[in-house]
This record gives sequence, C-alpha cells and structure tokens, in this order.
Amino acid sequence: MNWKTVAKILGKVLIMEAVMLCLPMIVAAIYGENTYLSFVIPVCALLLLAIPTFLIKLREDEKNIYAKEGFAIVAFAWLLMSILGALPFVLTKAIPHYVDALFETISGFTTTGASVLSDVESLPKSVLFWRSFTNWIGGMGVLVFLLAVLPKSNVGIMHAFRAEATGPNVGKLTSKMGHTARILYGIYIGLTLLEIVFLIAGKMPLFDAITTSLANAGTGGFSVRNQSIASYNSLYIEMVVTVFMLVFSVNFNLYFLILTGHVLKAFKNEEARAYFITVIASIFIVAGNIYASSVTAIDNFGTALRYSSFQVASLSSTTGFSSIDYNAWPTLSKVIFLFLMVIGGMAGSTAGGIKMSRFLILTKSTAADIRRMVHPREIVTVKLEKEPVSPATITNVRIYFVTWVAIFILCTLLVSIEDFGDFMTNFSASISCISNIGPGFNLVGPAANFSGYTYFSKVILSLEMLFGRLEIFPLIVLFSPATYRK
Repeated sequence: MNWKTVAKILGKVLIMEAVMLCLPMIVAAIYGENTYLSFVIPVCALLLLAIPTFLIKLREDEKNIYAKEGFAIVAFAWLLMSILGALPFVLTKAIPHYVDALFETISGFTTTGASVLSDVESLPKSVLFWRSFTNWIGGMGVLVFLLAVLPKSNVGIMHAFRAEATGPNVGKLTSKMGHTARILYGIYIGLTLLEIVFLIAGKMPLFDAITTSLANAGTGGFSVRNQSIASYNSLYIEMVVTVFMLVFSVNFNLYFLILTGHVLKAFKNEEARAYFITVIASIFIVAGNIYASSVTAIDNFGTALRYSSFQVASLSSTTGFSSIDYNAWPTLSKVIFLFLMVIGGMAGSTAGGIKMSRFLILTKSTAADIRRMVHPREIVTVKLEKEPVSPATITNVRIYFVTWVAIFILCTLLVSIEDFGDFMTNFSASISCISNIGPGFNLVGPAANFSGYTYFSKVILSLEMLFGRLEIFPLIVLFSPATYRK
C-alpha cells in the first residue's frame, strides 16, 4: 500500500470539505443565525488534519495509484468526511448525540435520506442547508469532484474514480480523466440549477427550492419540511420533483451523448429502456391497485396515478421523497416498492440500488446458463447494449450480488437483536439503507424516522449505507488485513 499517496489525496479531500463548510456560514449570515462557530470548529479541525499531508514528499514511483490504493482512498475519504461533517449537527445542538449526528451525516453523504429528526422545520437554515448539501456532494461523488477541480491528477487516479462510481463498468467520456469529471459535474450542476428554476416558477420559497434541488440531484431526499413534498400540496411541484427524480436516476453518460449530438444512440440504450419500462409499468400497476383497494380511500384514478407516479419515481430513483404515507397501501404495491428499492436506478447515475444494468446481466447470464444446461454444445453469448459481456464482468456482477445479499441479511439480523418494531420494519430499514433510499415501511415509513433504533443498530445501518453507496468492495478492502501488509 502506497500510504504516502493515499495521505496526500486524503489531505486534498479534507481541504475540499473545509471549503464546502463555508457555504453554510454564508447561509447563516444571510438569515442572521448565530451558528458560525459550529462550522468554524470543523473547518479548523479539517485544516489541522490536512496541512501535514502537504508536507509529505513523494518520489516519482510513489505517485502511482493502483486498485488497492483507489479502494482505500475512497473508503477513508468517505469515513473522514462523515466523521468530521457530523460536527455541525452536534455543535449547533440540532442533533445533540454524536452517534445520531454521524448517522444523519452518513445518510446525507451516501444519499440515503434516512433521518433521526422528527422536526426539521425547527432547525436553523444553515444546518438544513448543510444537511441537503451533503446529499448533493455525495450524489456525484467526492473523488469525482476532486478530479473536476484539480488541474492535474495522480497517475492511476482512474482506480479511485472506478472505486467510487456506480455500476459494473466505469469508463471515461474523454481521453482525460479530469476532463471527464468536469463534464459530469457540469451536467450535474446544470440540471440542479434547472430544477431550482422550475421549483421557483411553482412558487416554492427560494431556500426550499435550493435545498430540495440539492437533495433531489443527489437522489438523497432530505427535505426541509416535516411532511416532505406533501407539505406543499402542489401538483405542479410534485410533477417537477417527479421528473427530476427520474432525470437524476439516468446514466449521465447518456446526457453527454445527447449534448454531443448522438441522440439516437442515447435513446437506443438498453438499460434506459428497461428502466423506464419498469417504472411506467410499476406506476400503472400501483395506481390500479390503490384505486381498486378499499383501504386507501382513493376514488379517482387520476389521483391514484398522481400518488403512484411520485412514489414509484421516488423509490425507483432511491430519492426517498414522499407525497403521501404509503404505509396503508395494499400488499401488492408494497411488494412492487420493495422490488424497485432493490433494483434502484441506472449505472452511472446518482441513484442507489444494485442498478438496472447489473439486474439485466444477472437475468441474461442466468438464462444463458439454463440454455447451456439444455443445449450443452450450443455457444451462448450474453450481450448488453448489443455488445458481448465479458465472463469477468459477469463473475464480478454475481460476486457483487451475492455479497450484497449476504451483507443485507447479516445487517437485518443484527438490527433485529433489539426489540424494536416488527419484521417488516427491520427488513425494510435494512433494504432502505443498503439501497440508499431513506424511508422504509411501518416504524421507519415516510411519516416516521430511525430515531427509535439504539446506537448499536444506528452504527450497523450507517455501515450498511456506506456499503451500499460505495458498492461494497472499498469497505471490504478497508477492513481486510491484507490491505495493511507490504
């Protein structure tokens, strides 16, 4: 392990977080809040930790980054940012207990949106801004942002980029990694600003429009209202948020194709087609289910379509905003929601879940294996986007899925040790955290929160959120003894 290079890059990450913590100070100044010191202290702590790393001298051969270093950089960066990013919550007494603050911060950076807060409207504006801003930072990724702003990067930084990016395959849009990162962040910022404009046009307050757009862009779902999007009681706002939840769950590479004139190629994307077919089918099935059910008291199909489209978009994109408490909905709708929570959005988006591309590879490779059993001599090739999928990619996807399921089962068992809630509460809480969604069902549903869990369970669920956002392997490398051997 090249620890010197790891330390140098982590120092830059800490400096970056210190700069980002200055934005809530500006918000505090605008609204006349006396919360400056609560952000100054974390900034000083970040600078004190970062400055020594700039004194490290690297030889030319020590500047290289390989896969192991890439995983370690990503895992350490996210842990350090969360540990220090939790301090403003504690210092402002918005969340007095550090474990709760750490849970909220990890939930923000991993774009999960699970919360321990029951009255967010009572919090200072600067704290609410930082809370939503963590969603935005975590959406595209910490290392991607670092690549976008650095004039030049270390040799092999692609390994760190791949460790943080989502999906089975990660490639460059251009020949230079830094240029690729700047394109991605340019699209990300542009779409965020566009949503702000649309929300303001719907008469949403400026602060709410900014924080909602930040949370939506990262598909994190932290709201500044206790009843989330339902508090605005506006069909227009729900429609705008619904559209942008789906927009941010799409692979950003497709937006690059559209911007460069390859519109037809973008629309022919197999993963995009599968994703939107799944979403549209789910919307109509859930709408029909809640319209026909006697327990929902929805007697108009248009109203059923309104609620189902919002919640399907929210859970399939893993954003977690809510326009209604779907805990009372029929079982069929809940099962569909659980399926959407597991699959998540598209690879290369800010959404969570296992990703639609992995789901397609899993189903196609399983079908190919069954066909080989029936016809042993037949050569069956698994294809995605009309290109053969390499055996190594198929193996990696299967390993990822098996590990994902194993972590999910283990964490569900661990949070079930305490006597809190029923099976569906703990089951959905675990799925929600590893898929980075936020709300689950029953005691952790859209009208509730995670405050009822003990500190032990909150730590377990926090780790599960990190496993989900970093797609398992960086944390496994971090906890592996082999990582620390020469």
